[in-house]
Amino acid sequence: MPLLRLFFVLLLAVDGQSECQLRGSPQTPEMAREGDLIIGGIFSFRTRQDYMIDTFQSIPDARSCLQFNFREFKFAQTMIFAIKEINNNPDILPGVRVGYRIYDECGVMDIMRAALSLVSGEDDNCTNVHTAQAILGHSGSTPTIAFQRVVGRFHIPVISHFATCACLSNRAEFPTFFRTIPSDYYQSRALAKLVKFYGWTWIGVVAVDNDYGRSGISTFIQAAEEYKVCVEYLEYFSSSHPPGVLKAVVNVIKQATSRVIVAFVSHREIVMLAEELYREQVTGLQWVGSDAWLTDHSLTDSYGHSILEGSLGFVVPEGEIPGLDNHLRSLHPTHFPHSQFVRDFWENVFNCSLNRTANTETKPCTGSESLKHVNSQFTDVSELRFTYNVYKSVYAVAHALNNLIRCEKGGGAFTTATCVDVKQIQPWQVVKYLSSVNFTTSRGEHVYFDTNGDPPPRYDLINLQRTNKGTMVGVRVGMYDASLPETRQLIMNQVPVIWGNGQTTVPVSVCSQSCVPGTRKVLQKGKPVCCYDCVLCPAGEISNITDSLDCLKCPLESWSNDRRDLCVPKTVEYLSYHELLGALLVLFSLLGVFLTMIVTLVFYCHKETPLVRSNNSELSFLLLFSLTLCFLCSLTFIGRPSHWSCMLRHTAFGITFVLCISCVLGKTIVVLMAFRATFPGSNVMKWFGPTQQKLTVTAITLTQVLICILWLTIKPPFPFRNTLVFKDRIILQCALGSALGFWAVLGYIGLLALLCFLLAFLGRKLPDNFNEAKLITFSMLIFCAVWITFIPAYLSSPGKFTVAVETFAILASSYGLLFCIFLPKCFIILFRPEQNTKKCIMGKTSNNNDIRY
Repeated sequence: MPLLRLFFVLLLAVDGQSECQLRGSPQTPEMAREGDLIIGGIFSFRTRQDYMIDTFQSIPDARSCLQFNFREFKFAQTMIFAIKEINNNPDILPGVRVGYRIYDECGVMDIMRAALSLVSGEDDNCTNVHTAQAILGHSGSTPTIAFQRVVGRFHIPVISHFATCACLSNRAEFPTFFRTIPSDYYQSRALAKLVKFYGWTWIGVVAVDNDYGRSGISTFIQAAEEYKVCVEYLEYFSSSHPPGVLKAVVNVIKQATSRVIVAFVSHREIVMLAEELYREQVTGLQWVGSDAWLTDHSLTDSYGHSILEGSLGFVVPEGEIPGLDNHLRSLHPTHFPHSQFVRDFWENVFNCSLNRTANTETKPCTGSESLKHVNSQFTDVSELRFTYNVYKSVYAVAHALNNLIRCEKGGGAFTTATCVDVKQIQPWQVVKYLSSVNFTTSRGEHVYFDTNGDPPPRYDLINLQRTNKGTMVGVRVGMYDASLPETRQLIMNQVPVIWGNGQTTVPVSVCSQSCVPGTRKVLQKGKPVCCYDCVLCPAGEISNITDSLDCLKCPLESWSNDRRDLCVPKTVEYLSYHELLGALLVLFSLLGVFLTMIVTLVFYCHKETPLVRSNNSELSFLLLFSLTLCFLCSLTFIGRPSHWSCMLRHTAFGITFVLCISCVLGKTIVVLMAFRATFPGSNVMKWFGPTQQKLTVTAITLTQVLICILWLTIKPPFPFRNTLVFKDRIILQCALGSALGFWAVLGYIGLLALLCFLLAFLGRKLPDNFNEAKLITFSMLIFCAVWITFIPAYLSSPGKFTVAVETFAILASSYGLLFCIFLPKCFIILFRPEQNTKKCIMGKTSNNNDIRY
């Protein structure tokens, strides 16, 4: 409100008064030259004002600033130099003399006064009213914003060489603002890209507490979030704040874990912060800075500047201004006799006094002093960045005025379609022509403004490195061009970067170390996304990139390795001959074949003995043959399943076992028929003689063959890769094809076995010395017990153990038949030959001595 009140007071002094009346003291320019057209300039040759609070109970006094700022003074001299060039150039504004009024003001209030003086165009005598056609400056965004809102109401263009606040691109609020430095919007995004480029995902941020700092940091944080960069802390302070604010910021930095600080401040704030951190011995930090302080040579003169060594940041590209060096070195107090700053500057450089009576302790100036051999920040033209922006700003105004004055008939900026007279130029006309200005500098650079008054966004990436003289210089290590595609905007050159504290390796600043492939990130509760734990991927899932958020499932026939970073083919598993279980089953199978052949040999060698002849030798040999096939068919269940082996194993098993059971059933019937045949008048045996026995075995076996043929025809077994039983293995096994076919085959065998068991059970108490019914009963009991327990074991066994259970059931039932039926007979034949006689075979029990076969 006080600024607004001041504005209205001055506005009354400017607006429509028939007689000029000044209210208050006039604001006198530091350096001025009259001309047909006036370009105003506002700079701050002195900075670091005393901390004070205005009460606004009286008109505020001018701020007292204590420290010289030679860079700002060089900006002003560059403006003067450019105007001299334009006045001497017949191609630009011929016949028109361009004058200037340059103000040296410190503090927003005094800068506002200077801006309003340029708007009013009045001097102390209220004569020679010359409103400035354009105003150059200020270097700070906050002062520029303040006076731009005022002078914009008069349509006077303001061109800044250093005010980078993105807010100034708002054409609705600042329609007459232009600048030759890119907006902080691009610098902030460039800084975020730089931070991401070096992998710094955990950073601290400090910013100056004004529009420049808040706007720049707001854009930076928004871009940082897009790049997954987290901000540990965000602190604001200003050189005008009480000292306690700075100490609080330093305490936050000391307690933080991030080692990278993005500083969006001016050179005043960075000097204060560096000094306080140096006093507190806070080192080991990597600074990423804005262009407002990175190129300020006065940093080297500050206390504790060494902690800023290795700083990185973006600055505007440097340029060349031929002749500026001679202009700066030819400066003399006599050129600006009314400038107090020029006198103070001269006395400071040469440590002498121009006023002999004012300072008797300092030697008087001889008048022969010259800047020609003085090396200082003011005379240094080796790195012209913002100075070059001032130079371009002056030429932009000159070209706009030149185009305005030299317009073609009918193409002017007026409603009458006529060109303007120099004395009738209006500010809004200058704004119009500034918007369309487009020229090329002597070094080939195109200068133009976009619709927001901004130049093309290009930056140099510089690294503050210490020289042999102990000073710090900005070394160009890369560049940033926002007009290029996203992936090519940041370009690094081959110049080595020096990091904080003089280190040569890239510092690390992360909240959590990167998650290696094979793990995924799990956010820590209540912390930013950059703080996380690394969790190993579950079995069957992998992550093959660093810092993966999710684990990917392996394909169906693949599985994760131990490190969980690669999917490998699953192990194919089946009951193999080479593993212990398979080898044992093969051994028992071959042993069964061997024992069966031994029994066959024994029976064959003793086929004429009463014991063999009385046990139906034909069925016995057929039974031994079928047992041999049963032992051999178990081998088809071992080894890698194929299409043919899958069909063979189940059908061979079904047919051979039916053949075996049919033989046992035949023998059981023969025993029962033989018992019935011993009764007087019985002719049962003629109905079940050798021919009937063979037909019975054949019929029973052919029925199973028919079932198997139907099974193989409709839906036969086939090999398939079972991925469901085990997640990490593939079980290669035979699918049943038709489950009904499988259970029909198995059920038919079970039915025959049960029938055989019942018949044998009925004849268990027959009185013969060698009653075979007892042996068949025991064999069928074992057979049924094995296959009854097989069913739940078969259904519950995983993978290859299903095949092992089935093979074991075949072998166990085969051994049961072999041992129970043939072992007792072989024992008598081999070890009790005296019992292998017709008399013993025909012997009766004490209760029934008359029974005969």
